[in-house]
Amino acid sequence: MTAVDTNILVYSHREDSMFFHKAYSVVKELAESGKDWAIPWPCIYEFLAIVTHPRIYNPPTPLTDAVIQVDCWIECPTLYLIGESGVDHWKNFSKLLESTHIRGAQVHDARIVSICLAHKVDSLWTADRDFSRFPQLNIENPLLKK
Repeated sequence: MTAVDTNILVYSHREDSMFFHKAYSVVKELAESGKDWAIPWPCIYEFLAIVTHPRIYNPPTPLTDAVIQVDCWIECPTLYLIGESGVDHWKNFSKLLESTHIRGAQVHDARIVSICLAHKVDSLWTADRDFSRFPQLNIENPLLKK
């Protein structure tokens, strides 16, 4: 199963993104492939925070439109929204932090990786090179695919 990170979601939504066409295409292709795919819940929240932020986008996406976008993704029958669950999550997350020596803002990335690993995600699609610090998960940038 492939999971999709926030930046790919943002690029696929914001037509003013220089990566819009490619990101929109790869997300659409994934959603229509008939294969299971996932979005970690923290990526949904981060997507909403980014696209509606007036200091990031001028104009920002209206919240109503951003929510409609999330609803469209959720309507895909092969999409799984994945998140933390149970005490084991903390144990696994803390081990991941310790083994990778992550600090600061990269704790959020470790959270995404931990969620993906717990849900048996095969690869995470992201344009964020910081994820390369996590060899436990296959990281792919679908924007570089031909």
